[in-house]
This record gives sequence, C-alpha cells and structure tokens, in this order.
Amino acid sequence: MSLTEPELGARLLKRARAAIEHALELGPTPAPDPDLSERGATFVTLTRNGQLRGCIGSLKPHRALADDVVANAQSAALRDPRFAALTAEEWPDIRVEVSLLGRAEFLDAKSEAEVIAQLRPGEDGVIFFNGCQQATFLPQVWAQLPDPRDFLAELKKKAGLSPDYWSSAVMVATYPVRKWREDDA
Repeated sequence: MSLTEPELGARLLKRARAAIEHALELGPTPAPDPDLSERGATFVTLTRNGQLRGCIGSLKPHRALADDVVANAQSAALRDPRFAALTAEEWPDIRVEVSLLGRAEFLDAKSEAEVIAQLRPGEDGVIFFNGCQQATFLPQVWAQLPDPRDFLAELKKKAGLSPDYWSSAVMVATYPVRKWREDDA
C-alpha cells in the first residue's frame, strides 16, 4: 500500500461512510478500491452526539482491508447487539471512526499484577482470553478507564467474568492501533 497516513485514513473513513449509506439504502454500493487490497483488521466505531452508537471489528486480518472496513461499518450500524439498528433519520448525526489494528502480541505474564504492570494506558488495545471467553478494548477506551486495574476489570466483565476473576488459563495480548475520526479529517 503506497498511501500516506492521511490518505489512508480519508479512504477508510469515506469507505465506511459509503458502506453504511448503502446499507441504509441512501447510496450506491461502495466502489472497489485496489489500493486497499492488502489484508487488514479494522474496527468501526459510530458515535451520536458524543455517545457510542455502535462498534464492531476484526481482531485478525482475514480479508482485504477494503472489504473488512465495509463489513465492519455495516455491522456496527446494523448488528451491534448493544443497540437497535441505525436508522436513516439518525444518520446525519453519526460520526465515524476507523481503527486499523496492528499485530497482537501476547504478554509474558503469569499473574494479573504482571499483566497490569505491562499495560500501557492510552497506547495498547488489549485482548483478554480465558478459554473460549474473550473480549477486547481498543486503546480509545483508556480515556474512560485510565487506571489499568479498572481497565482490566471492565474487560473481564465484557468477557462475561467477574471483575476479580483470575486463573492460570488467562492470556492477555496487546495491539497497536492507527485511528482516524471524521471530526479530525
């Protein structure tokens, strides 16, 4: 991919917006974008009046970036289980953010204290694994949960566990994110 960082962000945001407009029957199918043919993992976050309205994404790069951002944008708008499907009436108030995930790396930690010591607030996206249970928070969540203990406790709750849960089976991985928000574009 030979796009500059600002070009990449603008293309991803435009593609996410076009995908949602198409899903809401407000616009055409997004045009192919050969510059976004590399595999990539994205999260698309939607906000309305500063409040979360949907967020869906991929943790692993399993399809072309162009396809990943379209699928995740439409899912964030229509299939986030925390919210009713987005309506055409709401659409003018929606702001789109696209996060492009880097490669996840497992932390070498045997205890919760060791995990907490290695987390980098504001920088790391975090994935919590416990057998089949898993949950992730993008680095943006650190703005609401700046304390690593609180961040990890909420992540465990998101995975369906108690905030004080810990087991030798727990694994934690972190990943970097490059993100673009329509307000910044």
